[in-house]
Amino acid sequence: MSVPTEALYEAILERADVDVVFWDMTGPAPAPAIDVVVTPYMVGHAVLAQLANVTTRLVQSQLNGYDGVAEMLPAGVTYANAAGVHETSTAELALALILASQRGIADFVRAAERGHWERQYLHSLADRRVLLVGYGGVGRAIEERLLPFETTVVRLARHERRDERGTVYGFDALGEQLALADIVVVGVPLDASTEGLIDDDFLSAMRDGTLLVNIARGKVAHTDALITHASTGRLRLALDVTDPEPLPDGHPLFAMPNVLISPHVGGATSAMLPRMARLLESQIDRLARGDEPANVVLRT
Repeated sequence: MSVPTEALYEAILERADVDVVFWDMTGPAPAPAIDVVVTPYMVGHAVLAQLANVTTRLVQSQLNGYDGVAEMLPAGVTYANAAGVHETSTAELALALILASQRGIADFVRAAERGHWERQYLHSLADRRVLLVGYGGVGRAIEERLLPFETTVVRLARHERRDERGTVYGFDALGEQLALADIVVVGVPLDASTEGLIDDDFLSAMRDGTLLVNIARGKVAHTDALITHASTGRLRLALDVTDPEPLPDGHPLFAMPNVLISPHVGGATSAMLPRMARLLESQIDRLARGDEPANVVLRT
């Protein structure tokens, strides 16, 4: 197994049945055949070109999303994502962005920096109707954290279905549900059907004062549409992802008091390393038994 960081190297090194080598994929592979190649975290897909001269049983990503990966992989590769690693931390951040936006934390911080005591009557999270656009692992983790705050959570996925909590609406109900929500959290994967999903029509369907939270991918939203609807003060935004990314210094979104931005850090917490190590342990065991790896999302 090749790993791209010293931390992962130390986490896996205790297994006597695994030969662990360090490879951050910035140079040639340390061997022509590597059973499991773990890709670097948040460095872009260009490094995948290094796999052209490597025979491997599994390429294990440290990311959940895999948009743009298929175009960069050589033929004959099995590629798994990191489902189960980042859901908890991403849900924590989504909740933090919601609470900070609802309770005016950014305003209070700015006032404190001016040495000013600034009281406001603000939005609660309790009794709000929250629409989750995208109901995969991250969506479910966000729901679990929202319910104790006495919210009404409405779920929306690609196709309508029912579960123990009632209806999960399909995308055909998007416009209707946007018009009813106080808070909209977007957590869809980026693909051809979701790129540009948050456009002028999407934002126009939302009521004045609604909070939009994007923890999906920057390209799920049209940035110009976000600017248009936020600049009037009609909508509030909390964005962990943007297009472009990183957002350039001086970008208009930074200057808007009704926009809260975090720099794509949903999964970047202390919870990542132990959960990633557990996923790798599971993959090692599966391959040793001759079983199918978990989380396979692409085969080229």
